[in-house]
Amino acid sequence: MDHIDWTRLKTGEVNLGTSIMAVQFDRGVVIGADSRTTTGSYIANRVTDKLTHVHDRIYCCRSGSAADTQAVADVVHYSLQMYSQTAGEAPSVAHAASVFQKLCYENKDALSAGIIVAGWDKEVGPSVYNIPLGGGLFRQPWAIGGVYPYANRRLGFNSSTSPSALALAMSRDGSSGGVIRMCVITEDKVERLFIPGNELPKFWEGREVLGAPAQKKRGADTGIVPMTVEA
Repeated sequence: MDHIDWTRLKTGEVNLGTSIMAVQFDRGVVIGADSRTTTGSYIANRVTDKLTHVHDRIYCCRSGSAADTQAVADVVHYSLQMYSQTAGEAPSVAHAASVFQKLCYENKDALSAGIIVAGWDKEVGPSVYNIPLGGGLFRQPWAIGGVYPYANRRLGFNSSTSPSALALAMSRDGSSGGVIRMCVITEDKVERLFIPGNELPKFWEGREVLGAPAQKKRGADTGIVPMTVEA
C-alpha cells in the first residue's frame, strides 16, 4: 500500500502511527508514549507498553513493527548487560544508541523500526538520540516519532508539556490512543508515570464549528434487521 486510504480514517484524524517522544531537561530526560497497537484498522492492543528498559538509566521508545522493535530491544539489552560485566561500568547512552543504530542500519531492508533512546550517564548527563527508519543516528534535545507535528509547533516540548503534547497527538491520530505511559530518568532514580485514558488532557475538537454529533432517539427505527440463525 503506497498511499493512505483516507476513507478508512475517522473524520478529522490523521494516520501517522505510534506517538512517542523524549525530552531532555537539566537533570534528566522524560520519555513518553501512547499505548495503542494496530493491525491495519483493527486495534490489537489498547495498553501496550512502548517504553522498554535496556539498562539501569537507559530506556527506549519503540515505534514500527512491534515484533521487530521488541527483538531489537532484547538484543541491545543483552549487549549492554555483557558490556557492563566485561567493562565493569555502566554503558553510556551514546553507546546504547550506537548498538541500536548498528542493528537498525545493517537490517534496514528487513526491519520496520523507529527507536528513540534516552537516559542519563556519568559522561554527559541526560541525552536523547533519535534512530528513524533506515538506521540514522541523531542526538537532539528532544525527539518525536509518529507524533502529529501540530503538537510540536503548538506546545513546544519540555518536561511539563509532554503529557499535553502526547494527548494532542493521540486525539488527532487514528493509530494512536489508549493511555499515556511516561518515564522520568535522572541520576538518582527512574520514575514511571501512568495517565489513564479518562484523565488525558482535553483540547478543542471543533464542536463549536462542526456541531455536536447527532444523538439517536431511544427506540428509533435504525433500519437494522437481525441476522437469521439457522437451527
